[in-house]
Amino acid sequence: MKDFKKLQIWQKGIEIVKLSYKFTEKLPSTERFNLVSQINRAAISIPSNIAEGSSRRSERDYFRFLEIALGSCFELETQLLILIELGFITSESINGLLSEVKLEQQMISAFSQKLQI
Repeated sequence: MKDFKKLQIWQKGIEIVKLSYKFTEKLPSTERFNLVSQINRAAISIPSNIAEGSSRRSERDYFRFLEIALGSCFELETQLLILIELGFITSESINGLLSEVKLEQQMISAFSQKLQI
């Protein structure tokens, strides 16, 4: 069994969860059950799928969970961009979180490419 907690992609995922929760606390309460919930669930999905994939015996199964984690990164990025489009936030206020999400996308993609499938 692999120790997923040592993986940089998992650690970055946890950091994104913390940043997402801090960020969504500032959003209007009217969005609590809509975008806030979606954003936090997408963020949580990233390290969760990395961890679950690390328990798999085959690299093909592991790769599939990394694909899901990457999909959650793109979902989170989209939701953050929607907040900008709706005028809930400015792009300047979210640049840090978006940068972390984009870096995580690159890291997951690079890690996935190293798997022999």
